[in-house]
Amino acid sequence: MAEDWITGSAETVVWVLLSLVLLYLVILVCIRLIGLRSLSKMSSTDFITTVAVGSLLGGALAAPTPSVVQAAAGLAGLFAVMLGAAWVRRHVPGATRLMDNRPLYLMDGPRVLDENLERANVTLDELHGKLRQAGVWNYQQVIAVVFECTGDVSVLARGGEDLAPDPAIFAGIAGASGRPARRGKRGGS
Repeated sequence: MAEDWITGSAETVVWVLLSLVLLYLVILVCIRLIGLRSLSKMSSTDFITTVAVGSLLGGALAAPTPSVVQAAAGLAGLFAVMLGAAWVRRHVPGATRLMDNRPLYLMDGPRVLDENLERANVTLDELHGKLRQAGVWNYQQVIAVVFECTGDVSVLARGGEDLAPDPAIFAGIAGASGRPARRGKRGGS
């Protein structure tokens, strides 16, 4: 029994691999039929579909239920619901407002909007991380930071080669001297 738990039988491995190939083909066909939208994360329904597809695929490969046919039907149904939701958004006035959250400003220019950070459950440290990922080292570079309805954070920034790094953006980072290096210098020299 313990050996089956770790290694499984050769027959089981073959069925898992066959199921994987069949379900992979179903996903591929759905993606080709629906087009680029099926790979997007432009709305909450897109995100839900992505998570559900992964869950359904993993569940179908890990256990005999759901069957490959049931999983394939579920996958096709998920993509159909996503496509239907996209159609409703385009053709039904007000549907987007009902189906999705609205984007939210986290920064307006160099000003951090604390009330919006709280509303979005985003910490100042998380905001600073997104600024660093976008190559922002000074608040004055920021045009806007938007928390998108998909959960992504868009940082719109301008150059700032003449600006010194803002210590607040780099606060709490372990290692080095605790201070950001000036732009253009390497290795602290």
